[in-house]
Amino acid sequence: MAKLGISIYPNRAPTKRWEEYLEQSAVYGFSRVFESLIGLSGLTREAIIEKYQPLNRYAHELGFEVIVDVAPVVLKQVGVTPFELSFFRDLGVNGFRLDEGYSGMEESVMTCNPYGLLVEINASIESHYVTTILDYQPVRSQLIACHNFYPQRNTGLSVSHFKKTSQRFQELGIRLAAFVSSEVKNSFGPWPSADGLPSMECHRDLLIECQVTHLLGMGVDDIIIANCFPTEVELRKVKESFGIIPTLEVILDARTSETERKILFEELHISRGDISDKIVRSTLPRVKYAENIIPLFNPKPYIQRGDVIINSEQYENYAGEMHIALCDYPNTGKSNVIGKIRPEELIVLDEIKPWQKFRMQIFHEEYPA
Repeated sequence: MAKLGISIYPNRAPTKRWEEYLEQSAVYGFSRVFESLIGLSGLTREAIIEKYQPLNRYAHELGFEVIVDVAPVVLKQVGVTPFELSFFRDLGVNGFRLDEGYSGMEESVMTCNPYGLLVEINASIESHYVTTILDYQPVRSQLIACHNFYPQRNTGLSVSHFKKTSQRFQELGIRLAAFVSSEVKNSFGPWPSADGLPSMECHRDLLIECQVTHLLGMGVDDIIIANCFPTEVELRKVKESFGIIPTLEVILDARTSETERKILFEELHISRGDISDKIVRSTLPRVKYAENIIPLFNPKPYIQRGDVIINSEQYENYAGEMHIALCDYPNTGKSNVIGKIRPEELIVLDEIKPWQKFRMQIFHEEYPA
């Protein structure tokens, strides 16, 4: 089951503040924790367990799954080996993320641990790492993957690289997570950072709900807010965006007819299986509204990417069909441009696939200038 997650950096804020964050995010349906053990060099195994275990226990009481991020230096200092993972059991977590991996054999051994611990591997590196692990016959149900986040501006993953590396895990049926970033000023992660912590660079300055919708369109399972602390409004927006069916928001022409509003906002839209490179095409409304009159009122001469279009009655048997423009092209003169996808969500259009289901809702109305 897909999960929404938050991130915890216990050495960066008082324990009470993390408990409040867990409580607040649980209200909005979050159920996964990414917990960083970075910055603990010099602490003994016992000291780390004493520091972290109570918080992990409280997270479990609230229904969270806890995955800790570990670096090789930490593993060495607490005595973790592929055959000895009791440290994580004593820490009270559900699994651990290996930012830096081994040869593949070690990871496969780790999945066979007697504690049921999940072994999470880095999904951002282009290599045959995961297939090598699978060659060594791991317990596949205990193997999951998560992308990196990138504090430094201009260092996040490109969309093409993200898709390429993600596809490998998706084709293998391995649960995949990625990070989104709060827009809060002076937010932080494991280190002070005001530039956000997204997995993809194109998300760095994007509204958090648009980041979520984009990742869902790319088939990511778990989505984790990387930086702290997001606002309650952001938590709510992330929850609202984390639906089974994506929703696109429309800036609507206030002159749009009642029939066109029903077509747009009351119907479940299905992108045709024979998809075009120019439009997303929702054709079922033309059947349901075949007897309705749809007058021509805004046959904008040139259609632009993101425009929302409904064919008027002048298109005869195609009247009532709804389109979203994927690129710029001339209008036929028979179609109404009734609005546009809000600019922040244009990136989502590239991920609408054949037979994709989606809904639309109004962002706001405006009259043309």
